[in-house]
Amino acid sequence: MLKSEIALVCSPYLAPYASQEVAALGYRVSASDNLTIFLHGTIEDAMKLNLHLRTANRVLFLIRRFRAGDADELYFQASKINWDDIFDAQGYIHIHSVVNNKTIRDNRFANLRLKDAIADFFMRKYNKRPDSGQDKSRSAVFLHWNNDVCSVYLDTSGETIAKHGYRDNPWKAPMIESLAAATLYASEWDRRSNFVNPMCGSGTLAIEAAMMAANIAPGLLRNNFGFMHCRYYDPARWRALKEEAKSRITKISGIEIYATDIDGQAVEAAKANAEKAGVAKYINFLRCDFKFTPIPDGGGTVFLNPEYGERLGDIARLETTYKEIGDFFKQKCAGYTGFVFSGNPNLVKKIGLRAERRLPFLNGKIECRLLKYELYEGSKSV
Repeated sequence: MLKSEIALVCSPYLAPYASQEVAALGYRVSASDNLTIFLHGTIEDAMKLNLHLRTANRVLFLIRRFRAGDADELYFQASKINWDDIFDAQGYIHIHSVVNNKTIRDNRFANLRLKDAIADFFMRKYNKRPDSGQDKSRSAVFLHWNNDVCSVYLDTSGETIAKHGYRDNPWKAPMIESLAAATLYASEWDRRSNFVNPMCGSGTLAIEAAMMAANIAPGLLRNNFGFMHCRYYDPARWRALKEEAKSRITKISGIEIYATDIDGQAVEAAKANAEKAGVAKYINFLRCDFKFTPIPDGGGTVFLNPEYGERLGDIARLETTYKEIGDFFKQKCAGYTGFVFSGNPNLVKKIGLRAERRLPFLNGKIECRLLKYELYEGSKSV
């Protein structure tokens, strides 16, 4: 089976957590940076990565790498690729790119020249050509062009895999699923102790925690990937990969997962999302102020993602909320490890506890930190 470079594209700060996932799946990372992880494998490996990865955005399979100083050279080199080994002449192709070349002022021109090379290849050979456009849900090609080095990839994901397919109602200012999963990996929650998520919003953190504890592959919730629209796709192998993933699903027992929110609509949205993810039976949903969230005996992780004051709420009200988070930790959560994910360092100071770790993340365009608090009896103030 054809083997090539596989590039996993991640959002900023998430690559270390995606690397952990890759290693857990038995693959060896050959190189990585803040946004991309590289390894080698087959199309079947790319399918498996799409199925299992929680923290990546997309899985790219290298078609060819070549040198091109300008758009004409890009066209010439891309024209030499046997595109009919990959796509059908009556198919559809979406092209997207990252371009850093002094001759290109607009990525759309590079996309156009690559599209022309593909279309002309099919016209010369079959007198017909695939359609093309902005629809990412079918066949997709990704161009990475840095100076004079062009890497042309099959985008095996199509639509981003950062979304895990269960969140029909995102509610307000949510964390995307891949970010939520990465913060859970960062928290080092062991999946064998309690997980409590006050201020749950649309339930993303609690749902991701339950999916991880039950070993539910996120790709099982999705029925369309880019690789399904190319000639490399083997439906029988895909069915086998899914059956293998299903066989690894386990029942959650011996721990409690709580998700609470003061807003009843948020709780209902979270319940609906959890039902679609197949984990509603594992999560205790309650409508209440976060201060009244039940804290089960036995210890575990309590994780809050309060408003930041950037887009929602007013700062004076949030100062009180953050102070109350500190009181909640001190008064109710002894024996737990507390986490607060926030994009406002001034508000975080109001918690009044010393954070043991401050891990960087990016939520949309907002620089955030995941703060860790070990909660003992009489936890120390800042």
